[in-house]
Amino acid sequence: MAYRDYIKIANGYISDVLSGKIPACRYVVNACERQRDDLKRKKFRYTFNTDKATRICRFIEQLPHIKGIWAGKPIVLDAWQVFLLTTIFGWVDSKGLRRFKTAYVEVPRKNAKSTISSGVALYLLCADGEGGPEVYSAATTRDQAKIVWDDAKRMVDRCPDLREYFGVQSSAHAVFVPSNAGVLKALARDQGGNLDGLNIHGAIVDELHAHKTREVWDVLETATGARSQPLIWGITTAGFNRTGICYEQRAYSIKILDRVHADEEYFGIIYTIDESDDWTDPKVWAKANPNWGVSVSPDDIARKARKAMEMAAATNNFLTKHLNVWVNADTSWMNMRAWDACADPSLTLEQFAGVPCWVGLDLATKTDLAVYILLFEKDGMYYAFGRYYLPEEAAEDGRSSHYQGWARQGLLTLTPGNVTDFEYIENDLREDACRHEIRMVGYDPWQATYLATRLTAEGLPMYEYRQTVQNMSEPMKQLEALVLSGKFRHNGCPVLTWAISNVVAHLDAKENIYPRKEFPENKIDPAVALIMAIGEYQTATQTAEPEIWSL
Repeated sequence: MAYRDYIKIANGYISDVLSGKIPACRYVVNACERQRDDLKRKKFRYTFNTDKATRICRFIEQLPHIKGIWAGKPIVLDAWQVFLLTTIFGWVDSKGLRRFKTAYVEVPRKNAKSTISSGVALYLLCADGEGGPEVYSAATTRDQAKIVWDDAKRMVDRCPDLREYFGVQSSAHAVFVPSNAGVLKALARDQGGNLDGLNIHGAIVDELHAHKTREVWDVLETATGARSQPLIWGITTAGFNRTGICYEQRAYSIKILDRVHADEEYFGIIYTIDESDDWTDPKVWAKANPNWGVSVSPDDIARKARKAMEMAAATNNFLTKHLNVWVNADTSWMNMRAWDACADPSLTLEQFAGVPCWVGLDLATKTDLAVYILLFEKDGMYYAFGRYYLPEEAAEDGRSSHYQGWARQGLLTLTPGNVTDFEYIENDLREDACRHEIRMVGYDPWQATYLATRLTAEGLPMYEYRQTVQNMSEPMKQLEALVLSGKFRHNGCPVLTWAISNVVAHLDAKENIYPRKEFPENKIDPAVALIMAIGEYQTATQTAEPEIWSL
């Protein structure tokens, strides 16, 4: 059969994205620029092998569709898919081994994720030149793991040429190749047993956002160590959990795409809309949906968008599933795109030495975060920094691996035992008081009375701040207004961002709002402390100036 010129198609896609002919968000633009720049690099330890780049595309286009109106017809890759495949599979090192070991692809529903993933799985099994390849469709549940595996099995069953040429066979639970001892299976955490002991050549992780823990991903990464050119292919839509492994991989991809971090063996691309885009504008929907007009129906997206505009409960589902925008709660409070736009990683506390400061202090039970937030006002802008504390035993809970990561980064202080040691907080408050003009420390008397009594005796300006609707509503509204107006800045700390994204605003009959959380694991203590600090500032600027405390 005659094959298409896949390299020309891929380069054409790059040119069309960079020229603006194809609507694309900045992450897609950055991915195209990365490939373009890599192709121009003179002294690069990798070379682009057009034969390998082309071979994966030829392989997949001989497979059949198995669902929908195209069922039974050969797959025809769209230009964006050709770009992904040629880039990921085309680069090799001096030994001819594949450059990219991990691929993170984030794309909304109905953009043929399972189809292309099943084709990649079969290629790794049959045509990658690996001896005894173990390939897995991996997920936390068997049903999710079987989606890609089932598609791959049906492709084999409906493609006699594939079975004859590569000797591929299928059974009820495996697709296998006797000649190279290769096997493709579904792998799920809920199957029981131990996931260790695997020797993985390829892993397809579909809908990574659904993974509540990082366990499966970590097992897959560990199990590729004995392979010379393994590939973990993570493909997903956006989700809600900003502490999970999926958002971690997303953040890592963005650092690479923004040239903040260099990882030559990691490929990432994210199809979404830009921060400045109005999601209700039909002109931006194609940015997030590369299969626009092919498997993604413009009329269907328009219908769902109308529903999302009319029904608040449908908004977040539309944003995550069809525009690939990360939100955290079904009825979340903060506009997280606006919040992220307020991040300035260059900010440090040292820059605010001697600047007036208002502190919100929210202490905790055994398993919650204890936190205080320092709020500064300078030239009409507001700046916030946080200090966070947690008992070591709470951080060792397997469901809270993000705490351990934050502790390793120095973002979270772990105190010995199973109860937060408030002495750590007292000492940090004293040190901060030496650097900054602390005007007020607002604290909720719940859990904090003893600490407040001790610090008051030392002269620190401690003020009761009860977390009532009356005390929380106006500061919440003020914080939201500051964020939306761009008059608020934070240093991008993931702890505070996570807490803000967890807040659900409860609206009462008098249009007061109050911070709540939907699930116990979605902690909001840092957000509460920030709201308290805003409230303290509002109180201070409406009354006589309180005494400054210093050592």
